[in-house]
Amino acid sequence: MNAVNINSLGPVNNPYQKQADSQRSAQAEPPQQDQDKVEISNQAKQMHQGSEIEQSRQEKIDALKNKVESGEYKMDLQETAQKFTDFWRGK
Repeated sequence: MNAVNINSLGPVNNPYQKQADSQRSAQAEPPQQDQDKVEISNQAKQMHQGSEIEQSRQEKIDALKNKVESGEYKMDLQETAQKFTDFWRGK
């Protein structure tokens, strides 16, 4: 009897061999890494720098802190109570 070669195309027809070959070639090549990139808009940069309102507010806060720490700041209790009352009454 003559031996009949069933797979006449050789390993080309073997899907498992193709997958193994593709995995080996993928491992052999170094992976290409995409680099992340961040872009900040001009508007966001301006917001980060702070506005004039925030700067003046911070100056007022710093001045008030200095007065409180030095003992120069005196609170008007009547005015404070009146403002609380006005707030709660919706005035």
